[in-house]
Amino acid sequence: MNMLDAGGVPTVTDGVRNADEDNPKGYYEDERVKELHKAEDKTWLRDARGRAIKIVSYLLKSLPSDHNYKVILLRRNPQEILKSQAKMLARRGEFSERSDERMLELIRKDLDDARFFLRRPHFEVIELHYKEILEQPREHAKRIAEFLAEPLDIEQMASVVDMKLYRNRT
Repeated sequence: MNMLDAGGVPTVTDGVRNADEDNPKGYYEDERVKELHKAEDKTWLRDARGRAIKIVSYLLKSLPSDHNYKVILLRRNPQEILKSQAKMLARRGEFSERSDERMLELIRKDLDDARFFLRRPHFEVIELHYKEILEQPREHAKRIAEFLAEPLDIEQMASVVDMKLYRNRT
């Protein structure tokens, strides 16, 4: 989301969740997204046309099918996701009641479900890998701009990629 913002894509955020130790560049979130699976009124999505919205893969199936979507599906090693979430929970004094093995199963299943769901005709999808973006930010910024068919600022997009934030490696 930081790359999109830096490149010139307006983002949908509400500013509720501020940058912190776990995500020092911010979260780029909107609380309405968390309610997509329950919400009757999703008209706010129409007003978000042409803007980037961060949606976790689980909630993609809650998007109305009367819109068309360009989805940048960002993949990351499930072990790294688990490690990152565990650190974030620990900092908050919380813990997961599920075993690591069960959490990995759920992460993998969620991704498989999302990839299956995204085959529907109202989705255009590009799948990118987090680690590869960190290693080749300029190349991936170009791919994103081509996918979105927008004249984005490639150099600015690449400049905000910060390898120091890749802290939970496997």
